[in-house]
Amino acid sequence: MSHRSFLTFISIIAAICIGFFVGQNTSLNPNRVSPSTAEEKFDAPLIGIASLTNDTYVEAVQKAGGVPIVLPNGDGSSDKIAEYLELLDGLIMPGGADIPPSEWGEEPHPTTRILEDNRYLFEKALITAWIKKTDKPLLGICLGSQWINVVHGGSLIQDIPSKFGVNHRGVTHQVTLESNSRLSKIFGETELVVNSLHHQAVGRLGEGLRLVAKSP
Repeated sequence: MSHRSFLTFISIIAAICIGFFVGQNTSLNPNRVSPSTAEEKFDAPLIGIASLTNDTYVEAVQKAGGVPIVLPNGDGSSDKIAEYLELLDGLIMPGGADIPPSEWGEEPHPTTRILEDNRYLFEKALITAWIKKTDKPLLGICLGSQWINVVHGGSLIQDIPSKFGVNHRGVTHQVTLESNSRLSKIFGETELVVNSLHHQAVGRLGEGLRLVAKSP
């Protein structure tokens, strides 16, 4: 990861780490889990990292002022998920293999490499509960962002090269941000150059989601 990309990553994590101070309103839905009182027990917000794949995530959370909590993917029971929802102030869903395309009614593409069962079941349960039952900050990275779209009823393009004839594995490319988006306000600009290591992309946008960044 380049120095600029790492600083960009930390900026996003920092936004998550302070996000629970913003005062998101949960009074309209008493069943939603409000931001925890972690600040009373710790000096920093607790940020869960699902299915850790890279120590960079831990380092970034620490540099941004948070306390990283690595979540093992072996237990996706409702009781365990409820504990995480109560404990954590923010959640990072990192990258990984591919979501089963049966989630949006398609057969696997020849290039699709499906998540192993434990991680698939755990992450599906975790992010579904997080989205439906909390108003806490959530950052999806690569696979994580795809999970967000799928859980909201969206679909994925299973293979970028065969669909568009371009490669997004191990390259850098430009991303354009909507000028009035929270993301552009975090960075103070509308054009970024990012690292890319994936072969899938958002297809049909999920219900209630807003497109604020795209690659040309």
